[in-house]
Amino acid sequence: MATYEPKNILITGAAGFIASHVANRLIRSYPHYKIVVLDKIDYCSNLKNLNPSRPSPNFKFVKGDIASADLVNYLLITESIDTIMHFAAQTHVDNSFGNSFEFTKNNIYGTHVLLEACKVTGQIRRFIHVSTDEVYGETDEDAVVGNHEASQLLPTNPYSATKAGAEMLVMAYGRSYGLPVITTRGNNVYGPNQFPEKLIPKFILLAMKGLPLPIHGDGSNVRSYLYCEDVAEAFEVVLHKGEVGHVYNIGTVKERRVIDVASDICKLFGLDTEKVIRFVENRPFNDQRYFLDDQKLKKLGWAERTTWEEGLKKTIEWYTSNPEYWGDVAGALLPHPRMLMTPGVERHNWTEEIKSLASSPAEAKECNTVAAAATSNSTSSAPQKATYKFLIYGKTGWIGGLLGKICEKQSIPYEYGKGRLQERSQLLQDIRNVKPTHVFNAAGVTGRPNVDWCETHKQDTIRTNVVGTLNLADVCREQGLLMINYATGCIFEYNAEHPEGSGIGFKEEDTPNFVGSFYSKTKAMVEELLKDYDNVCTLRVRMPISSDLSNPRNFITKIARYDKVVNIPNSMTILDELLPISVEMAKRDCRGIWNFTNPGVVSHNEILEMYKEYINPDFKWTNFTLEEQAKVIVAPRSNNEMDASKLKSEFPELLSIKESLIKNVFEPNRKVSTN
Repeated sequence: MATYEPKNILITGAAGFIASHVANRLIRSYPHYKIVVLDKIDYCSNLKNLNPSRPSPNFKFVKGDIASADLVNYLLITESIDTIMHFAAQTHVDNSFGNSFEFTKNNIYGTHVLLEACKVTGQIRRFIHVSTDEVYGETDEDAVVGNHEASQLLPTNPYSATKAGAEMLVMAYGRSYGLPVITTRGNNVYGPNQFPEKLIPKFILLAMKGLPLPIHGDGSNVRSYLYCEDVAEAFEVVLHKGEVGHVYNIGTVKERRVIDVASDICKLFGLDTEKVIRFVENRPFNDQRYFLDDQKLKKLGWAERTTWEEGLKKTIEWYTSNPEYWGDVAGALLPHPRMLMTPGVERHNWTEEIKSLASSPAEAKECNTVAAAATSNSTSSAPQKATYKFLIYGKTGWIGGLLGKICEKQSIPYEYGKGRLQERSQLLQDIRNVKPTHVFNAAGVTGRPNVDWCETHKQDTIRTNVVGTLNLADVCREQGLLMINYATGCIFEYNAEHPEGSGIGFKEEDTPNFVGSFYSKTKAMVEELLKDYDNVCTLRVRMPISSDLSNPRNFITKIARYDKVVNIPNSMTILDELLPISVEMAKRDCRGIWNFTNPGVVSHNEILEMYKEYINPDFKWTNFTLEEQAKVIVAPRSNNEMDASKLKSEFPELLSIKESLIKNVFEPNRKVSTN
């Protein structure tokens, strides 16, 4: 692999936290590189961060804004810049909820100015764009492999949306104008010099002052943390070894809950967590988990070096030695920091407001209980003495999310499981905490973005789909709980006994015969093993469809975006009709295997004809054969008809697939007039 050697590097936002560590490292290690740093000195940046580099002859500081096109063009030309490392951004999520336009201006428009300057000057050999793990959105709680660089971007807050938007511009300039771009997406970073609006320095400074540590929600949110020097080394590797056009995750698989971070800091300060931790109102949306696949960068030779314990100790030592480094930052230490970045907001002494969180140990215990109850996922309208309480796994999944909405509609108390399916002790803790009457398992690996992913991640697929599911079933049996398990009907394919178009569907007792994909193999395997658990109700879902035609997992949404589709009749599951039935099945104590589809079959063409009739009269598509399809997919797909007579017998009101499609999906979404 060829090593890239820059000559003149422009680092934007270099007086900020991460960029200053990168700049100091490069200036120290490569005296023959000229490093020009550009920073407007915003509220969270500090020239003192660059003190180690200021005496160096290869260092130059320029105060200015990346949104100034004239300044950026001038610097590129006069400093003969051949490399840009673009760190400058507004990054604090809390601030983005209150002043999102400032994030758009800095993160998107500022990036656009830089890219346009690169295009105009035509001299840039590397443009390294620094993004964030938050662009991936929330990671499934039971995911065993993190988001990889090709994962879909699903940002959930204004900050991450602007970073994703900036990424799209970077990618577009790379493709349209041939700019040599590289993008990084990183986990949380901590260490010396960080402005204390961020979690770890905020907790450290509060602990130093003997003030309460405010935690958003219940503290169960999970994050991964990297020490700043390890991250600086990662950027050094990306600079020299990164390939143009590629994305690199900078992450760690070592995760910690926010409550655990607070506890570790309390421990190092000798504080009683019961007395100093306060649970406060959550922010408008707080992703439960970010999790990255870090293998690609490791293949370039980078590795995390600093342990959590070592890094946290170093960070605390720095802040205790430099308590006044940032001056008066009381506003940043609030549970929900004031908008220091917003023009017109005056600074004042907020220390008393922070102290107001403090209370006696007895009051603290009461507050903790109230806060935990307030942030519980249980529906507030549920009766206090409910007959049922559901524990649901798969919060971030499609079915798991819909189950929560059904519970709310039916006033059924519920909570989402926080434990990993593979961790028995965590599952037992969930059950002890929630005290459910029923457990619903809607968690599992289906692939990112489809089942082809499972072909190259077999151990991960087994770990969740087989080991995790069996573990949960066994824990539930031990606790005397019924488990509703959402499985798949993609374990069969048409054969001589069940030919296509015959109306003869596979029954619950039939042996799976489809082995074309590894995903289906794991599902068939675990279904067979679950037969030995009489506390499990297995529901075979197929090609799920819902009335939400914007959901990318919806079968209709998928095929409506394809240029070509196969045309084969299949059994399918209309979630709007069948998920409420699954809740009723739990109440009726249904067990065993059930084909969980609407009666009958429907073909791809029939669905698209309905789509054309109800949604878009100009919609067009073409068909191709299974042989042609096989050339563009890795794993074959299952096609079959399921016999739903057992389910129909239990629920006579169940509609046929075509009736349900019209009533539950197309009529509610009708855009074409009936006139």
